Amino acid sequence: MPPRTLETLTLASVSDIVIARQRARHWAIEMKFSLVEQTKIVTAASELARNTVEHGGGGTMVISTDGNRIRQALKLTFEDKGLGIADVEQAMRDGFTTSGGMGLGLGGSKRLMNQFEIDSRLGQGTRVTVTRWK
Repeated sequence: MPPRTLETLTLASVSDIVIARQRARHWAIEMKFSLVEQTKIVTAASELARNTVEHGGGGTMVISTDGNRIRQALKLTFEDKGLGIADVEQAMRDGFTTSGGMGLGLGGSKRLMNQFEIDSRLGQGTRVTVTRWK
């Protein structure tokens, strides 16, 4: 089964972060992820949507599926056209923050999901894709 896009959301404000959480939860339930898995997916979606809005100046969240008849995955892709991340390795470290938060967003999201990919280019923006397999 080829990857399939379920929906694309615009992330421009705090209210869009709430919608991103709700839509991630909807699809996690629809795909019959356990309650624990749903919570992990929603938490990662919330953190990454917040980063997209607060650090990337807004962008999009694409919700898609991947996998085959035996194994399914829910994939969330967050993309912005912001300034980019100067040092991705440093940004992934727990405790690193540019906004006074706890500094657990990127690293925490990576730990919550099965796959984590980040591509950030200075002056061009950042794309983060996370996948949870069922």
